[in-house]
Amino acid sequence: MRKPKDFLRLDMLAREDANGRLFVDPSTTRFVDLSKVRLLHCGVDTVRQLYRGLIRPDIMCLFDKPGTIVDFAGERWHAGRVGKDSGYQYKLQNADLGFILLVKNFNAKQENIGPHLKVEVSPHAIDSLSPERLQARMDFYAEQILTHVEVNQCAVHIALDLQGWQPPADLVAHMHCRARAARDISGIKEIQWTLESATYGKGQSYLFGSAGSVQLGIYNKTIQARAADKLDYWEGVWKRRDSFDEGDPDNYDPEQDVWRVELRYHHSVIQQFATGSVDLHTGNAIETNSFAAFAPHLDGLWRYGLGQFKLLARPGYFEPIWTLIRDDARVDLPVDSLLDDTEYKRSYKTSRGFSGKNVELFLGNFVSLLARERVGVKKAFSTLKQWDCWPVIRDHYAAKEMSERDLYKHIKNILEERHVRWGRAV
Repeated sequence: MRKPKDFLRLDMLAREDANGRLFVDPSTTRFVDLSKVRLLHCGVDTVRQLYRGLIRPDIMCLFDKPGTIVDFAGERWHAGRVGKDSGYQYKLQNADLGFILLVKNFNAKQENIGPHLKVEVSPHAIDSLSPERLQARMDFYAEQILTHVEVNQCAVHIALDLQGWQPPADLVAHMHCRARAARDISGIKEIQWTLESATYGKGQSYLFGSAGSVQLGIYNKTIQARAADKLDYWEGVWKRRDSFDEGDPDNYDPEQDVWRVELRYHHSVIQQFATGSVDLHTGNAIETNSFAAFAPHLDGLWRYGLGQFKLLARPGYFEPIWTLIRDDARVDLPVDSLLDDTEYKRSYKTSRGFSGKNVELFLGNFVSLLARERVGVKKAFSTLKQWDCWPVIRDHYAAKEMSERDLYKHIKNILEERHVRWGRAV
């Protein structure tokens, strides 16, 4: 499939302008006027920094009485247990500071060095600290919890808030991406950003992709902020004079809903970018493992994500709003962007590596079992996609230029060959 093209951008006098808000379809000459769209804020909404190390013996005493307030690192924290879905057993939380410390990985023994700490940072803490100071704060907490500390990798969410636009009713039909999951979620009842889950009103939230890879969320931020009692904070952010559109102080209209376009990158994907992206001056991989080191690359990550999730006006052409937010939005951080100095690519493990080899072996055994149990390809493929390891299988074949449909046909073909050559129950 050829890379989609953009509509022509014009100024309001119909002169070609790379920053214009008037878009014209070069084939149909249809005009789209986005002059009333206001980009309020583009920033990092969530940071999750992972650490490896050995848990200090005195730390576990903080969790002797879950649900109590404890002293840690010169501050007061709420200590408690967390659900197994988080991957950790305990947490220290200080909502005023804007930090949650998840301690003791479920899959590693306490007495061994392992991935025993995840530091989660809220928007207001990210907003108040530079990437360097934020990294220093996270590293400080890590050193108070672990010995033999090793920075592991980070995960980030990048969010753009805008007014003057809302998703069309047929958004899902026009969104093209490699992501296999797409959800239009109904009824605002619960928001649990820590567990990557949200329940929203019909037509108020859309989610594409899986939590273990890259997700695109589009949702009504005004409703979500009001439900979480954070609307006052976000209105303060949206009213800032350093917002987009020439810093217009009246950029934000409190009578109009704000919509958010958010890209969520799992730490495994950030690692793929760290090993696959190349500095154009040196030819070396960027090889980052911390939020502070990766921060100059967030503009590149934003553009890359909006190229992977493609909102199309028609086959072969981007919807003008997608061109606008991809090219005009810049992540608001006090760092120099390296967007123009880096080629952004994800490095996938292949069949030459550990996971690739095992994917190939698994698929062969999987097909043999399907034939033996007389399971059809449609049911088998549906079951495969529900498995926890599906993202590894999907990404392995995506790196080999195979779409989900290609993989389905591949399994169908080898299953048919298995039936013909060896029989269904042999």
